[in-house]
Amino acid sequence: MDLCVTIKGVSFLLQTGMGILGNTVVLLAYVQVIFTKTKLLPVDMILCHLAFANLMLLLTRCVPQTMTVFGMRDLLNDPGCKVVIYTYRISRALSVCITCMLSVFQALTIAPAGARLSRLKLALPSLVLPTFAGLWFLNMAICIAAPFFSMAPRNGTVPAFTLNLGFCHVDFRDNLSYVINGVAVSGRDFSFVALMLGSSGYILVLLHRHSHRMRRLHRSHSSGAETRAAKTVLTLVVLYVVFFGIDNVIWIYMLTVAKVSPVVADMRVFFSSCYASLSPYFIISSNSKVKAKIVCAAEQDPPSEDTQESSDK
Repeated sequence: MDLCVTIKGVSFLLQTGMGILGNTVVLLAYVQVIFTKTKLLPVDMILCHLAFANLMLLLTRCVPQTMTVFGMRDLLNDPGCKVVIYTYRISRALSVCITCMLSVFQALTIAPAGARLSRLKLALPSLVLPTFAGLWFLNMAICIAAPFFSMAPRNGTVPAFTLNLGFCHVDFRDNLSYVINGVAVSGRDFSFVALMLGSSGYILVLLHRHSHRMRRLHRSHSSGAETRAAKTVLTLVVLYVVFFGIDNVIWIYMLTVAKVSPVVADMRVFFSSCYASLSPYFIISSNSKVKAKIVCAAEQDPPSEDTQESSDK
């Protein structure tokens, strides 16, 4: 096997394995939290949903991509490609939308309480599920064209205005459809990223004011759970924006050429999936509930041999 292909395959394999493991651990930890507590906080519900969206993204994009890199062919037929590409598009869209939702909810949570804001804060827990439903319907509608352009790879050359994903082709047939799809997806992403950056900037301002007040009061410690949660949200937002920027630079380049090189397409897949692979580890390291469940599960080891021998005696 060629060295470049080997490096690419190992990179996708590590990214996919780490991402699936991390997001699965986060989901299982929250399942345990649900069974031991009556209800999750809004931020926990959003983080749980984010892990689910990222897991679906990795399963529908990185897994078949990794299999293709290692030489597996004819993975999917036409209906299979339509389902996988549609699911991937929705999962990718939900990843940016839910990260934005997380930032907005956290900004509202730590904002100083006013007359109107107090009522909104009280209503936040009841708004989480309707917001999830709205984001699902919005992205299902925006991505509805994806199945119509998706098909299994054909023998021969790849037509113009076709994204060659290796395991599937996305054939836009003409330049107009190609550009309209790109503008619609990029417009949605940039809108949510702009809202995400605005709310994150507001969080930074509030944290700076809080830190200034703490210094004036000669206190070295932070205010606790809300401050830690806000810093976690900011970390996730920065992580997303970095990879979003790289992803969209490559995407804009792809819109300017009729035939996209498979190497360029692979680079975009890798960088666009980095957030889904790395974000669960930031959640695990900063979320006390998730960390506590993981530690609790790790400590539940089987009894040692000495214990078994003493019990036999």
